[in-house]
Amino acid sequence: MSATVNWGILGAGSIAKAIATGLGQSRTGKLLAVASRSQEKADKFGAERNVPRRYGSYEALLNDKDVDVVYVCTPHPLHARWAIRAIEAGKNVLVEKPFALNAPQAAAIFEAAREAGVFAMEAFMYRCNPQTAKVIELIRQGAIGSVGVIQATFSFHSGFNPDGRLWSNAMAGGGIMDVGCYAVSMCRLIAGAATGKPCADPIAVTGAGKLNDKTRVDEFAVGTLKFPGDIVATIATGVGINQENVVRIFGSDGSIFLPNPWVANRETGETSKIIVKKKGAKEPEEIVIETKVTSFSMEADVVGEAVLAGKKQADSPAMSWGDTLGNMTTLDQWRAAVGVVYEPETPKALEPVHGRPLAFASSPRASMKYGQIAGVSKKVSRLIMGVDNIVTPGHTFVLWDDFFERGGNVWDSAWIYGGGKAEGALGTWVNTRGVREQVVILDKGAHTPMCTPDGLKSQHKESLSRLGMTYVDIYMMHRDNSEVPVGEFVDVLYEQVKAGTMRAIGGSNFSIERIEAFNEYARKNGKTPFAAVSNNLSLAYMNNPVWGGCITASKKEYRDWHSRTQMPLMPWSSQARGFFTDRGDPSNTSDKEMNRVWQSPENQQRRTRAYELASKRGVEPIQIALAWVLCQPFPTFPLIGPRQLSETHSSMKALSIELTGEEIKWLNLE
Repeated sequence: MSATVNWGILGAGSIAKAIATGLGQSRTGKLLAVASRSQEKADKFGAERNVPRRYGSYEALLNDKDVDVVYVCTPHPLHARWAIRAIEAGKNVLVEKPFALNAPQAAAIFEAAREAGVFAMEAFMYRCNPQTAKVIELIRQGAIGSVGVIQATFSFHSGFNPDGRLWSNAMAGGGIMDVGCYAVSMCRLIAGAATGKPCADPIAVTGAGKLNDKTRVDEFAVGTLKFPGDIVATIATGVGINQENVVRIFGSDGSIFLPNPWVANRETGETSKIIVKKKGAKEPEEIVIETKVTSFSMEADVVGEAVLAGKKQADSPAMSWGDTLGNMTTLDQWRAAVGVVYEPETPKALEPVHGRPLAFASSPRASMKYGQIAGVSKKVSRLIMGVDNIVTPGHTFVLWDDFFERGGNVWDSAWIYGGGKAEGALGTWVNTRGVREQVVILDKGAHTPMCTPDGLKSQHKESLSRLGMTYVDIYMMHRDNSEVPVGEFVDVLYEQVKAGTMRAIGGSNFSIERIEAFNEYARKNGKTPFAAVSNNLSLAYMNNPVWGGCITASKKEYRDWHSRTQMPLMPWSSQARGFFTDRGDPSNTSDKEMNRVWQSPENQQRRTRAYELASKRGVEPIQIALAWVLCQPFPTFPLIGPRQLSETHSSMKALSIELTGEEIKWLNLE
């Protein structure tokens, strides 16, 4: 790469024009190419701004090997799609705010950038203006004492147009996403500076607003953010009402007023002021900030300098990856409080983030390993995606799409999870993606207090309805009931297998004695035996049951039995619910559940050894813990419950870690 960064712009709207003007004032970059959805628009834009290369499709620009950085300024719902495709083409990206439609999509962009080794940043141009840097300097110096209240507003009045971007639900219109994101960003930045951090995430988000009667986007909205350190912020926005677009910061010893906080002039540099009023002072102090170029130009240079230096993230006051994820999460919470839901986020309309049909194991980094389960004709991925941690379909579908394209094909759900919401979400994902015959569904039922043959049949029938499926690949009893003779359970399970609603069967939280009794009855009577078991197994021993009726296979007698019988184990809490991360630190006394279930001197020794071996291998301790489960001398298919894409990717790396028999024993203090 030369000392000058070549830019390409996806989109030819008003923001594209602003960044084009900014690049004309840039020290580090030049505008090489523009792409629109039509050649005519690209030619018009290029002619007006003397852009050498003009493309009638986004794909054509991404194929231009001379473009170093792509500025993505498509409509909001397309930000993630084209950012990811640009990253896949090896391009660095600057993505117009809001970075994506929601936090899960934002995470998907960053994970793509992390794996591709390219730069990615969200385009909040005011963050690159020296006025913002000066405000943060004043806060950190204690110029107004301890910050208590922040007020930030960005709002304007636009004439209603149901087909226009600002008012369209399908285009993610409304004030919160278009300009309310600025107010959230500013408050998080200031609260962070006041508490000694780059930015701060609110611990509570509330809000209210007016939704348009026709399109259901927010015409105007207000919100309240409560931050650590007893800092409270009020935020306001709108596309249907004019408000005073200012920022006020109130502290114990004074206040700061920003009459022009967003410094958004699109043509030339501008003069802005910071007005500091200190307690006891007769007159406020006025700090004048003069710039010769636009904030868009400064933003281009922040990106250009980072790219030329080989950086992957921008430093504050520009947007870091964590800052963007925190901002998107807060916007999601604000929208939820106001009641704003966009059509592209509804479960049946949700597409894969990259906008392409899903393709199994299509990721360049697909590294899944597989095994077999008796009765299941499909290969079975060694890692299983747990479905008990549903947040929203928008969040969960991103995780599941990624897992599938990395080669994962097994999902574990249950009648009891989320009161049926888990099975409903899983069924929607499978059926809208059209992947039923490519995936293995492990579903569980007969949970107490309905752990009876009739309860099993009733729950299974309801589960199939929720899933929208005619069969599950593996069915497991979620609990056992020793008061019911094994034959009664085996008989009813066999009925379902013969009817085709189950292919393989097993038990979760079953004792060795009951498993052997089930299978002995099945063999004697020519019926279907258990093909697998799902008890807990993890390097950290479960001192107390996570839930009532739980059984761990971490005991030596269970591991020896599985080794002898080669009965496949599909263990839950295979990573001890984060014990081998910072959550398991003994000083973390606030995590009562972690302390109750996993903390013990022996487990701390195991944790210490996992950290030691991880350091030697150049991997993470939690990956060593998962590898310990994967490398047992019997078939294991651990369940994982990632909340973030990064956690999925971390778990996948454990598949490539081979532990010797001696290392397995040493880690377990044997």
